[in-house]
Amino acid sequence: MNDTETLVRRATEAFNSGKPDEAQRLCERGLAREPGDPVLHHLLAAVLFSRNAIAPAHAHIDVSLAKRPGNAAARLLAARIARSEGNFEVALAHIDSAIATSPQREIFVEKARTLDQAGLRAQARESWRAILKVIPGHQEAAARLGRLAWEDGDPATAASLLAQAVATSAPASVWFDLGVARQDLRDHAGAASAYRKAFELKPDHAEAALNLGIALQEGGDVDAAMRAFAQAYRLRPQLFGSIAMALTSASHGRLWLDEDELRRALAS
Repeated sequence: MNDTETLVRRATEAFNSGKPDEAQRLCERGLAREPGDPVLHHLLAAVLFSRNAIAPAHAHIDVSLAKRPGNAAARLLAARIARSEGNFEVALAHIDSAIATSPQREIFVEKARTLDQAGLRAQARESWRAILKVIPGHQEAAARLGRLAWEDGDPATAASLLAQAVATSAPASVWFDLGVARQDLRDHAGAASAYRKAFELKPDHAEAALNLGIALQEGGDVDAAMRAFAQAYRLRPQLFGSIAMALTSASHGRLWLDEDELRRALAS
């Protein structure tokens, strides 16, 4: 094993061990000796991208690809960098090149993400559907398809897909989307359960607390709703108007004639 290979191995180990400073230092030392080494440029690009140093990461991955244009892993990283820059056309070109070289699942997922972020809804939907067909338990695909279904005005399909997405460990955002879909279906108990989980996972999620209050109120539990509204108000006082409207407009709401009294009740 030569010196460059040793540095690559050590830098990779450092990066994988959560030591980006050491990984970057080793890559830079190697490039001082071998300025054109494509593996070191690729690895340094990955390290820099992980640290949100987008422009230098872009420069290094370009050098790596100039030397190894057929390397699928480098193409995938280049696509992610381009996507982070909002350059979706370039990102998709890198992805298609990577697929032509090495059609792996991870690359198809990256393509779906890129189409999604580019606002190409129809193509993104088909990509996510293809992924979910091949990998039935793919959480991200189910979550994105559920969100797209809700945006299309189909809360029943959305709720079904999002329930599939939360069958395994899911982030607060997916639980929140499930709550919204269930709320649209007037499944107030189911919505409240989803919002509770979202709030449990992300205790600063003011919108989850607000929507939990609305779901509880619609379900007839006004006292519990007030506690949820109080949490939302403490997290984000700017939600006061939404809370006041919810309390006075719902079928199980309370009429508050004194705004200051309501603020005191929420703050207590």
